[in-house]
Amino acid sequence: MGVVITKDSIDLGLVTLDAAPMLKFYRDTLGLKVEGEMAMPGGNHMTRLACGTTTLKIFVNGKPPAAAAPAGGIGGATGLRYFTISVSNLQQATDELAAAGYNVVVKPREIRAGVTISMIEDPDGNWVELLQLG
Repeated sequence: MGVVITKDSIDLGLVTLDAAPMLKFYRDTLGLKVEGEMAMPGGNHMTRLACGTTTLKIFVNGKPPAAAAPAGGIGGATGLRYFTISVSNLQQATDELAAAGYNVVVKPREIRAGVTISMIEDPDGNWVELLQLG
């Protein structure tokens, strides 16, 4: 049977050791709005950010995890290596992220007719793909 989907998007959790630089990137630079924050058992803390109908969860463990995911996006390891945000101002957003000192790992380029992308590395080494149609 499979699952019965009730929402037109998925929510993503990014586990970090330090929420401050991640919030600076996602909230302050990308402009995602804070939906809420909550303390959780074990000294954990979560900040939820709205990204369209997706919720991006910035999660800090009360006890640091035993291992960290390697940086490097697509070429760094297997597993979830990047996620995509569809935008209407790709060039401007990419330029602003670069000016703020973030690593643009893929400069804006058309990957097929009418589809342009760029990829930016967040403070923890996760890659965020910006995608624009048209």
